[in-house]
Amino acid sequence: MSKNISTTPPVSCTLCPRRCGADRAAGQTGFCGAGGTLKAARAALHFWEEPCISGTRGSGTVFFSGCTLKCCFCQNYPISAEGLGKEITIEHLAEIFLGLQEQGAHNINLVTPGQWRPWIIAALDIARAEGLRLPIVCNTGGYETVESVEAWRGSIDIWLADLKYVSSSLSAELSSAPDYFAQARPAIEAMMAQAGHPVFDSEGILQKGVILRHLALPGHIDDSFAVLDRMAAWNEADPGCFIPSVMSQYTPFYKAAEHGIGRRITTYEYRRVVNYAMDLGLTAGYMQQKSSAREEYTPSFDLTGI
Repeated sequence: MSKNISTTPPVSCTLCPRRCGADRAAGQTGFCGAGGTLKAARAALHFWEEPCISGTRGSGTVFFSGCTLKCCFCQNYPISAEGLGKEITIEHLAEIFLGLQEQGAHNINLVTPGQWRPWIIAALDIARAEGLRLPIVCNTGGYETVESVEAWRGSIDIWLADLKYVSSSLSAELSSAPDYFAQARPAIEAMMAQAGHPVFDSEGILQKGVILRHLALPGHIDDSFAVLDRMAAWNEADPGCFIPSVMSQYTPFYKAAEHGIGRRITTYEYRRVVNYAMDLGLTAGYMQQKSSAREEYTPSFDLTGI
């Protein structure tokens, strides 16, 4: 590519709700582990998202290094917490996007991209000028600022967002983020306002909209009920404003056992969560089979495609 774009890293980073102020331009890493050079760990077709994202050809997924949350059960912990990844240029990221399109991807799926937002937007601009035409998915843990959501406007078509917790004590214990719900609630509302109601193509593949995920955790279904109450309130106020996705795939990775969640969710627990969601009218979305809690759903971070 002949076009060359440089992105100056933040000198006092405020890209996420932590606003840690890291001087990334000087090479300092923030709370998220991200420094001054774009870093990613995998780019490949991914078939384990919701059917309207993965479709039959796969979602063109790019996993970025670092994360603004510190979830003790993170299945992607080698890249989110341990720094695995390869430094790449903006131009190379644009080439990766175009390569995934050539492979037949239904969309470009950006996994934990928030700490790299300026770099990624620049890469998307280059790729679009070179013929990228796929919907862009922001795959986020939900811990975002409203300002960040707004800054993605024009670059993101689909928000694939978690709503992990309501309880501040639980989010502090499991993700080192006592303010998780206080940040996620307005951010998710901004996502829904920005993306609008879901729009699908003739193949049933999502083109724009919000998918709101919740992963049920063992021993904490009361907080799942609180999350579902919030989701139901949004749906009641504006029916169909998002697609709910209630997940059972929790697997005790990383440091989960140290925080009291060193087991998988029981069938009984998950059925209670699903029944609660259905009683609240959250039926126009996705539920998982209990067998989804399998380690093979986690990709190998071997720098494929980077």
